[in-house]
Amino acid sequence: MSNTVDYIVVGAGSAGCVLANRLSENGKYTVCLFEAGPRDRNPWIHIPIGYGKTMFHETLNWGFYTDPDENMLGRRIYWPRGRTLGGCSSINGLIYIRGQREDYDRWEARGNPGWGWDACLPYFRKLETNDLGEGPTRGTQGPLNATSIQTAHPLVEALIRAGGELGLARRRDFNEGDNEGVGYYQLTTRKGKRCSTAVAYLDPARGRANLRIETDAQVTGLILEGARARGVAYRQHGQGRTLRAAREVIVSAGAIQSPQLLQLSGIGPADLLGGHGIAVVKNLPGVGANLQDHLQIRLIYEVARPITTNDQLRTLWGKAGIGLQWLLFRGGPLAIGINQGAAFCRVLPDSRTADSQLHFGTLSADMAGGAVHGFSGCTYSMCQLRPESRGSIRIRSADPLMPPAILSNYLDSDRDRRTAIAGVKYARRLAATAPLGGLMKREFRPGNAVLDDDEILHFCREYGATIFHPVGTARMGPASDREAVVDARLRVHGVDGLRVVDASVMPTLVSGNTNVPTVMIAERASDFILEDAGKA
Repeated sequence: MSNTVDYIVVGAGSAGCVLANRLSENGKYTVCLFEAGPRDRNPWIHIPIGYGKTMFHETLNWGFYTDPDENMLGRRIYWPRGRTLGGCSSINGLIYIRGQREDYDRWEARGNPGWGWDACLPYFRKLETNDLGEGPTRGTQGPLNATSIQTAHPLVEALIRAGGELGLARRRDFNEGDNEGVGYYQLTTRKGKRCSTAVAYLDPARGRANLRIETDAQVTGLILEGARARGVAYRQHGQGRTLRAAREVIVSAGAIQSPQLLQLSGIGPADLLGGHGIAVVKNLPGVGANLQDHLQIRLIYEVARPITTNDQLRTLWGKAGIGLQWLLFRGGPLAIGINQGAAFCRVLPDSRTADSQLHFGTLSADMAGGAVHGFSGCTYSMCQLRPESRGSIRIRSADPLMPPAILSNYLDSDRDRRTAIAGVKYARRLAATAPLGGLMKREFRPGNAVLDDDEILHFCREYGATIFHPVGTARMGPASDREAVVDARLRVHGVDGLRVVDASVMPTLVSGNTNVPTVMIAERASDFILEDAGKA
């Protein structure tokens, strides 16, 4: 392949791997995919519970921290991000969730034609092979597997029955457009192993002569000629290099690094760029603004019986047993990951759809991915689905290797604070409801001393953390929207030959986990790009 390709894709994550596959699929176009990290060869990537091993991995994880957040008692909060082929889909919790119909209809109503639920649904169906079978909202021929948890767990079964007592219907499919209810999650696994986008999309495409995959190659800037993207500059093995794009550059580096790369290249808020001596190519104030994330509030309970994953992981024999389950049958805790149970519920009286999500884990630790406690434990992790608080991503300097400033700004909105408090109360109510209540020995955190609203809110500020869903920092919207970064076809406003395709383009958070919606966005974008190429 020469020093010019048709398409350059920056970032081999949840979106980038999809783009690399789809844009090279017809054989007409040459594609180069850049990934700053290594290939996805580490075995812990492919074992679902290996999430705990990659959470702090110095090579496979960018390991970002937010700036001190005044709303969170001045804490800096750890934000893991994938740094390998597959990106976050190679290190995440594997949960297969789309969100609610209203999420996408809201995007369309904000001036993004073609992004309503009915338009997105065919792409959701296209991307998946769902073991629940073909249906109006399900597909069975796609690259990404949606796999149901087959083995019942006594704690999750008790959670489902307790949820029923609180009015939540049992669900086997949370992805039909209305996700309110309680049940087991589906996971992005295939035959007991992680099905990342690198596995689902990139592996089948690796042998194509027109696809070039560059790993350990960090893109440091866009090559712009006037108001047109012409290529990228990157560092690989200590050397600075460039590659040109005959057609388009597509930035898929995620909600933190996509705005960072745009800002470094002169696309972003003029005052920020000028302050760091960067020539302004396009003044787009919305680059890095509109940052949203799901804040998780984790309640930890000691369980009265030794039936938790803590118990299995605490002894050598227990570890050997679950290891054999996986090696021999690709089953057991290693094949499932951290969270098995789900509840989508309404904790505020004026909510029309579920406003909160419970991730229920049959283990407990001081933080997600940390060492498990020495007692039998489980975790009720509550998060508000549609937060109103907004933060930002802003470069600290013109040095492309310096991490950007991340202002999380959690709990800045009154509604967000009220939802967090109500979410804790709901989780406690659920934990006290039979038959689940009979299995809970004590509330370890926050504990019985935390009772009134002020105390609960303080607990949320002290222990709240990301649930790894940053979005919105290059949001799509019409040119009349001053803070929109891309149009409805994900083309950067005012810059030709450049698109952003990843979770950063979401105008607002979806009501659930963000991996599968990001894959859908990339599937749609692939069609946009190929359609536009056909018109050229």
